[in-house]
Amino acid sequence: MRRLDLRWALAIVLTLPFEARAWDRGRVTTFAVLPSGSSGPEGLEVGADGRVYVTTFGFTSKGASAEPGQLFVFDARGGLERQVSVAGSSPHLLGLRFHPVTGALLVIDFGAGKVLQVNPRTGASRPFLTLPPALPHAGAGSGLNDITFDHDGSVYVSDSFQGVVWKTGPAGGVAKPWVDDPLLRTTGVPPFGANGLRFNKHETILFVANTGDDRIIQVPVESGGVAGMPTVFTNSINGADGLLVDADDNLWVAANQSDEIVVVDPSGRAIAKLGDFDGVSVRGSPTHLLFPASLRFSGNDLLVTNLALNTNLFGFLTVDTAWSAQVSRYTVSRIRARIPSLAGAAGDEDGD
Repeated sequence: MRRLDLRWALAIVLTLPFEARAWDRGRVTTFAVLPSGSSGPEGLEVGADGRVYVTTFGFTSKGASAEPGQLFVFDARGGLERQVSVAGSSPHLLGLRFHPVTGALLVIDFGAGKVLQVNPRTGASRPFLTLPPALPHAGAGSGLNDITFDHDGSVYVSDSFQGVVWKTGPAGGVAKPWVDDPLLRTTGVPPFGANGLRFNKHETILFVANTGDDRIIQVPVESGGVAGMPTVFTNSINGADGLLVDADDNLWVAANQSDEIVVVDPSGRAIAKLGDFDGVSVRGSPTHLLFPASLRFSGNDLLVTNLALNTNLFGFLTVDTAWSAQVSRYTVSRIRARIPSLAGAAGDEDGD
């Protein structure tokens, strides 16, 4: 009788609509492969002309790089146009953005604790944003991570170690804390607090990923652009890393410890999970997503850097560590930027 019941249960499950059984994770393809010897890609930007700009974190599966930080420029099809050494930088680069007012390319030098303005053709650089002395609770110092802007072109930079979002005017200079709060720090794993950050479309809220706490924090923007009291927007995004906000105010978040992109609506409800991990190829590159870090829209697609970080180099293990230790060629992935319908969604009672 039990065997018959199990067969009937299986038959019922197999006849349910696909959306009722699983997330539609889409088809992940490889957009670009970094040259042999490159370290893991972290930062990602798409220019107005469709070119794709990638910075590397300075760690291979075997250890740290000693060369200056590297910037790779790909055409819209993923062909490598050039590799540029960023002059005067540490090996450890993170987020990068084109300034919406000046058009300058800004690159975070994580290792040096500053933001550089970089010529993407020659690699020439100069300091754009620097920090004041470390805050009392800073411990080991700063951990600058990602960049965003408001409508005036003011610059906001997340600091994963100090739990701060720093701010300067459009011309840069010495930053001031815009918000400094315990919700932006972490004692979790990976040991990064404030990470990806973006405003909603009306710039009434700044959303900040807290990687180690698996949370998205929301910071209200009050009169005069002052930061309000941070609160938790949503929990349980495993290793919330890079973050985007689309035109409908949905948040697209790279979950670096579950190797997926999680999309949540403005209420904090998950409405899509895209991508997954499917092993390491015989060539030593990740198949699909492995420790995804940054993401950008490019036309109808979503591009994602696969940092594939071997955390054993830093003395701690995660579910991805053993896989990342096998990686020798690093990649940027591509997936259709589409939110599939879900059974039980409002206005979708039949799951169509």
